Amino acid sequence: MLAGLMALLLVIPAVGPVQAQSRPISLLRDAETETLIRDYADPLFRAAGLDPAGIRVFLVNDDSINAFVAGGMRMFIHTGLLLRADNANQVIGVIAHETGHIAGAHLSRIQDELRNATIEQIIGMVLGGAAAAASGNAGAVVAGSSLGSEIARRNLLKYTRTMESAADQAGMSYLDATKQSSRGLLEFFGKLAGQEFLSEPRDPYLRTHPLTSDRIDSVQQHVDQSPFSAITDAPDLQARHQRMVAKLKGYLWPLSRVEQEYPPSDTSVPARYARAVALYRASQMQEAVKLMDSLLAEAPDDPYFLEQKGQILYDSGQLAAALPVYTQAYERAPQQTMIAMGLAQVEIGLEQPDFDLSAIRRLEEITRVEPRNSRVWYLLSVAYGRSGNLPMAHLALAEQAMAQGDPETAWGQAKRALEGFDTGSPGWLRANDVIGEAQQRLDRYEGP
Repeated sequence: MLAGLMALLLVIPAVGPVQAQSRPISLLRDAETETLIRDYADPLFRAAGLDPAGIRVFLVNDDSINAFVAGGMRMFIHTGLLLRADNANQVIGVIAHETGHIAGAHLSRIQDELRNATIEQIIGMVLGGAAAAASGNAGAVVAGSSLGSEIARRNLLKYTRTMESAADQAGMSYLDATKQSSRGLLEFFGKLAGQEFLSEPRDPYLRTHPLTSDRIDSVQQHVDQSPFSAITDAPDLQARHQRMVAKLKGYLWPLSRVEQEYPPSDTSVPARYARAVALYRASQMQEAVKLMDSLLAEAPDDPYFLEQKGQILYDSGQLAAALPVYTQAYERAPQQTMIAMGLAQVEIGLEQPDFDLSAIRRLEEITRVEPRNSRVWYLLSVAYGRSGNLPMAHLALAEQAMAQGDPETAWGQAKRALEGFDTGSPGWLRANDVIGEAQQRLDRYEGP
């Protein structure tokens, strides 16, 4: 159920080990992948003195080898990094590095550095960037900047390079604290070395992080000295990593490419999983179900195999058959919000009053964990409406609009919801909160 339920677009300023980026990105959701990444990350967060519950990890649908942190306590990992990682330890090494950025509050400290620049220097940077964009000539950045702004720019980039080195050192300390090898981070930097000269300017002062060769040397020294360098991934962890990679390839690659890498002669679990997902994406539902059944014959209680089969059945219009499969998946992993949402979607699709009430209970639980999940609010609006609770249906539509960045629709739906609630009731209070939040956003859009 990776891309089927949710794909979001955000614009996020980022700082990461490859290069900063500021452009729309597509986020993917998948319960199995998210769980594995959290199992990689949470011990590192705790080693860094961070509360894992306070950090959100997102999967970015981007083929580049990258990961970054943004917005303080948010970590973003590209599918390109996961697909090219040979083992779990390489991904864990990158997460350790990014955890160093979070623990060091590096993003907020960059803002401090920008505030320390003079207005004239900042204007010089902005005008230089505008000139480069207009002319298509990167040299216009220097030509359009004063000497003072150029010095400030170089000082800022030097500061970010220092932060990258600090994040490397912090990450390796977290790996030692959790008795894991830093060799995966070293191997990851080796992967970056091949693309370094394609992705960054040659002038080391213009780099936003240290030369990859310098970082490789630093990590190599740590690997040579650490007592944990010879430790390898547990077989179960590596098996889960291979499953995750196979599943992602099944979702993101065309069927022909998947079958090249995982031919029918390959009967391993990752190979069958990848082919099943790829066949499903190619609308070859019957063949996909057969492969999922072969996997479930060997692991009948696996919630993610059950979820995937349920999704295939649902998307092929077999809702009655999907219900018991999704129910089994939910019973085995009730904490997985994506599985709970999938089950609720099937229940709503069956259009039976008892199932609507069950779906409402399930979806309301999800909103407490993911209050900005627009898909959940949409499903709730449908279930509330069919059960005759129109004020809650309008409120759910208002919440959906807020999650999608549409304050005007949110304001109107919350106003309609308000008319049906008793004064002072929880729904009335929440509708007023949404109206207030929507109005604040609208005021910001309109400006002074």
